[in-house]
Amino acid sequence: MLKIGDFSKLSRISIRMLRHYDEIGLLIPESVNDFTGYRYYSEDQLSVANRITALKNMGFSLTVIGDILSQYEDSEKLKIYLRIKQTEIKEQVDSLDEKLRLLETTLNRLGKDGINMNYNVILKELPQMYVASVRKNITDYSYEGKLWHILMKETAHMNLKDGEPCYTLAIFHDGEFKENDVDVEVQKSVKGKYENTENVVFKTMPPVQIASAIHKGGYDKISEVSEAVANWVRDNGYEFDGHFFDIYHVSPHETQNPEEWVTEVCYPVKKK
Repeated sequence: MLKIGDFSKLSRISIRMLRHYDEIGLLIPESVNDFTGYRYYSEDQLSVANRITALKNMGFSLTVIGDILSQYEDSEKLKIYLRIKQTEIKEQVDSLDEKLRLLETTLNRLGKDGINMNYNVILKELPQMYVASVRKNITDYSYEGKLWHILMKETAHMNLKDGEPCYTLAIFHDGEFKENDVDVEVQKSVKGKYENTENVVFKTMPPVQIASAIHKGGYDKISEVSEAVANWVRDNGYEFDGHFFDIYHVSPHETQNPEEWVTEVCYPVKKK
């Protein structure tokens, strides 16, 4: 049997943490002296302590570690836990990469032309268009590409002819920004007449008056464009009149380099 101090040295877990593990039932001493209260551990418990440390280093919470230890000998169940954590960490890495990219982009802009970009807002009418459309509720805005995939897959056999001019755009039908379950419609202008498919609807869109501005680069700065449009609408006596949408002049489908993306941010407006 090992005294708690010796077990602490061998397991490389502090006495304070060992006592905490005991309190929550994660690693209970083999025996406790009723008179002195001293805790004693068996040498076999070192393997359990090592498992706890390894799982903590992987990012598992103590509660989940307790669940895992109870099924540790079941390799298939253990794999499930590990794969879930692997996916979670990959998502965290992606999020951190995005934050790092935003920091680097901002630092580069600060070194060149300052933090604020000037956007030229224009008032124009988008003409009537005949479009192929897919509208669905998706998990969040980043899943928009799935709608484009549906549109392309279900119309691949139709040899669609591009409209003149050809527009590809996404309409955001919610009256607010939403974290999830967002109502998005993607459209591509076409000419000719086609039959609807399971998810693709062909329809005529009426002309619409918009205030818009062109943004070049990644979508992380789109909010700056919206700010410019909002100021223009206020200063010129207009008001918003419908769901905003983005026209993709150069989209991620055409280039994987965000610096080459060209997006026109459009807000339907009317005179007050």
